[in-house]
Amino acid sequence: MTSQLPVIDVAPLFGTDIPSRERAAGAIGAACRTHGFFYASGHGVAPALLEQLDEASREFFALAQAEKNEIAMVHGGPAWRGYFPVGGELTSGKPDNKEGLYFGSELGADDPRVQRGLPLHGANLFPARPKRLRAAVSDYMAAAAVTAQVVLEGIALSLDLDAGYFRRTYTTDPTMLFRIFHYPASDGADERWGVGEHTDYGLLTLLAQDDRGGLEVKTRDGWIDAPPIKGTLVCNIGDMLDRLTAGAYKSTPHRAKNVSGSGRLSFPFFFDPGFDAEIRPLPARDAVVDDWRSRWDQASVHDFGGTYGAYLLGKVSKVFPDLRRKVLA
Repeated sequence: MTSQLPVIDVAPLFGTDIPSRERAAGAIGAACRTHGFFYASGHGVAPALLEQLDEASREFFALAQAEKNEIAMVHGGPAWRGYFPVGGELTSGKPDNKEGLYFGSELGADDPRVQRGLPLHGANLFPARPKRLRAAVSDYMAAAAVTAQVVLEGIALSLDLDAGYFRRTYTTDPTMLFRIFHYPASDGADERWGVGEHTDYGLLTLLAQDDRGGLEVKTRDGWIDAPPIKGTLVCNIGDMLDRLTAGAYKSTPHRAKNVSGSGRLSFPFFFDPGFDAEIRPLPARDAVVDDWRSRWDQASVHDFGGTYGAYLLGKVSKVFPDLRRKVLA
């Protein structure tokens, strides 16, 4: 398998030159219609931020299991933040061969959403060691949020909408979730996937990955590799953008397996609609192109109606069924 995903320079979207912005937006639109995935260069996230995040993350995952468990997700309550061990996360009911950390927007106890006990809202859990992980996560999330908002401007332009459409309607107060995943070293003999076939749930995912490789994307012609390309982030669209565009832009299945022989890290950042945002198809869309029969879960994103929070909570509850029973009983 070889990579066939386009590399798109999104730097013009940070500027004001209209022709340059339109060219970048057109390339993004073509990628969203064809693959639902592309590499973004010129994304504005400083390499130093990723280096600091990578180093701090490797230091954490090298800790003894008991020390990592001190910030286990069960301690995060309804906020669903913290650490899970290898096999603790499920994809399509099967344990993934990875461990990880869950983060989100930092909210204090006085936030009305936290006081309501709204799931997936609250404070992050950070380990005692390494102390620098807190700053690395916070700084990276802030930078990634700026990039995501700008890429969404390009997506809006590609749909013949004004550049601020998504910011105005869905991401004024976005749902921002960030994961750090560690895939243990494997020689390929283990048949378990690091993460099984799935689509993402919301609008846009920005993925940073180390140099180990292992990401695969499902295309019309079959599975292809999406190896790391220095200086880029992998961008892919989620189920809500699929629904909003009546299937014109696809939330594409992907999966990952680490066969590098050493530990692999990936850093997905999810930039999605506000929790209470009602998801409705964009106006003047063609008839729905629904591919539910070919999806691994046989589920249609176009049958869904309601808020993004309801959709997200339903999906995440399947990923951590034991946690759901403990914190949402």
